[in-house]
Amino acid sequence: MDQPKLERMLRLMKLLSSNVDYTVDELARKMGLSFKTVYRYLDSFKAAGFVVNKLYGSVYKLGLMPVQGVDLERLIYFSEEEAYLVNSLIDQLTPSNSLKSNLKSKLSAIYGCTSIADYVDKRSNAAHVEALGKAIANKRKVILKNYESGNTHSIRDRYVEPFAFSTDYIEVWAYDLEDHKNKTFKVNRIGEVQALEEGWSEETFHHKDGVDIFHLSGNTPHRVRLRMSHYAKNLLIEEYPLAEKDLKKEADLWLLDTQVYNYAGPCRFYAGLMQEISIVDSPEFMDYVRKYLLKSTLLQDCFPPAS
Repeated sequence: MDQPKLERMLRLMKLLSSNVDYTVDELARKMGLSFKTVYRYLDSFKAAGFVVNKLYGSVYKLGLMPVQGVDLERLIYFSEEEAYLVNSLIDQLTPSNSLKSNLKSKLSAIYGCTSIADYVDKRSNAAHVEALGKAIANKRKVILKNYESGNTHSIRDRYVEPFAFSTDYIEVWAYDLEDHKNKTFKVNRIGEVQALEEGWSEETFHHKDGVDIFHLSGNTPHRVRLRMSHYAKNLLIEEYPLAEKDLKKEADLWLLDTQVYNYAGPCRFYAGLMQEISIVDSPEFMDYVRKYLLKSTLLQDCFPPAS
């Protein structure tokens, strides 16, 4: 099974479990599928052991409890070739994509006794997330082996107390026991997570900053409002999925009204799509953008493109 089909089935399960009653035709339109495909997915859910209740007409809902447990392998079975293909497709996602580590972790858990488990690298992000999650749950210290620092460009072990993940599992919050500070560590820069038997000793100092939709953290939020085209809105959601909750439709345009902890994130996005975006009632952000663009212009003058 390819990744898009898996995502469609999971999305349909979510819709069938929501508080809204959708007809089959409404589900088909909402998901861009034919009504025959929706019915085929419903049959797959039933075959896997889910309770699929018909409320009235063509309105169906997933029951709260499956019949005699759910046989997920019957729902979505992977052959060895398919397992390799799915894992390869996930690997092609960008490291910043919030779905990447989640998909690998969940697929590995679901197919622990099937062939896909053989293709989940034990040193992968999913393995790191799982090991860190256990350490957090058990309040244990860990060593982040061969961690690659983006600031100092050094590679060395870090002795830390992990206590929380970022919303999308791209980073882990941990108290650095050497520097005595709370820091975020990018999961994809960890060589290996070495779990220790030592329990937390500095829990009273654990504190995480707020994190905005652009994955930047801080203590003081700043409001930014951007009016953008449909094209810019789609690119924004593709790169930063959490932005969708702060978007509002305005005629043929979209308004992003959000809080950020660092202007660098929205500034870089705006600078790449200036013809598609306008800044609205955000004077401090506008000033930041002006300085950024001026600096960029000066750098271009100093380093003109080669002829």
